[in-house]
Amino acid sequence: MLGVGIDWAESFHDVALGRPGEGVISQFRIEHGPAGVQRLVARCLELQPDPAEVRVVLETRHGLLVEALADAGFTVLPVNPDLVARRRGPAKKKDDAEDARICCLLALDAYLDLRKLIPHGQAGTELRAIARDDERAARDERRIGNRLRADLLAVFPAAIDIAAGDLGAAVFLKLLERWPSADALAQASQHDLEAFARQARHGWPARFAARVTEATAASRLPVRPELARAKAGSIRLAATQLLAIRGQRRQWERRMGELLPGAPRTGRDNTPKDPDPGKAFPGGEIYLSMPGLGDRLAARVAGEIGEHFEQFPAPNALQCYAGRAPVTRRSGRSEFTIARRLACNRYLGEAVHQWAFCSLSQSAWAREFYDTKIAAGNNHHSALRKLGNRWLEVLWHCLHKGVVYDEATHTANRAKALSLKPAA
Repeated sequence: MLGVGIDWAESFHDVALGRPGEGVISQFRIEHGPAGVQRLVARCLELQPDPAEVRVVLETRHGLLVEALADAGFTVLPVNPDLVARRRGPAKKKDDAEDARICCLLALDAYLDLRKLIPHGQAGTELRAIARDDERAARDERRIGNRLRADLLAVFPAAIDIAAGDLGAAVFLKLLERWPSADALAQASQHDLEAFARQARHGWPARFAARVTEATAASRLPVRPELARAKAGSIRLAATQLLAIRGQRRQWERRMGELLPGAPRTGRDNTPKDPDPGKAFPGGEIYLSMPGLGDRLAARVAGEIGEHFEQFPAPNALQCYAGRAPVTRRSGRSEFTIARRLACNRYLGEAVHQWAFCSLSQSAWAREFYDTKIAAGNNHHSALRKLGNRWLEVLWHCLHKGVVYDEATHTANRAKALSLKPAA
């Protein structure tokens, strides 16, 4: 067996090679590029011809370097940077070459249980990337929307009445993009407003124009003209950004809806057209059968778990990976429980938390479970964390048995399990 420790960076990587019983036998630096990676792979295969016996430890599980090492057939073992930091010695000195040496020693430790990286397939890689980008875009949309609302309250309060509570409506954003100030909108005629509404595909152009006219004619506190002129560009920019994000998220949602069942969805019932089981994401229909999981949320959960869900041998392994399983710490007479794990997949954890909330209106047993926890003194997020824990257990069993979720079957099994549980 050959141990490889890598301290990665953007332009170069420090590498340490070692063998059991000999420790670190070689240290060098490679450039981040095809030549550097080929040099590393060739050097490793010289020392160990079997690529499966090359154990690589580094402090990341993503990136082109990780993909190249996995494609070479090496056993990639990503570790948390805190694990390396704890072994730097009392001085806690940070040095790239020393970190590579520590990673090499971790790879040589036969008693250290490190989880092997199982790369996602093509569908899983695309699904995870799209779902993460969509989640980040949703955060950007909320941030820009809040900033737009603040600007409108400061210099264009009539726009708040025009929006009627929906600042993200496409027609409203297009209106701000064309008339970003109250003075500019006041100069628009009734005919211009109706023509704009028809061009923006509003269902009732005359009604929309009347609402705009009424909002601009209402009496309001005076706004300083120089401030209104200064904020007009910011308002137009925010509206343009929100429209672009909205359009891209719609495209991502359609793509996520195609990847799970393996075919595009059509019709009002949003059913797949001519689904191909060979192109479908493994267990895609199982994810979509779960109460509270739509296309977006199901894609987020499925993309983080990946095609190889057999890497989780038990429900607890999946719960720990998502950060839903609590951590108990005991020392002497003290004992306390930490509800939130620090070492977990936070993308999956956030998706499961939202899944638990969405399931409250679609699953009777989930609502009963949540109400029971609230009545027992748990707060809202604590109850959702425990409900998400239960949903991951249900999902694990459905994936390993290859069956879609059925509310009646699960309710019957749950009632039977509760009846067999001994009274406290």
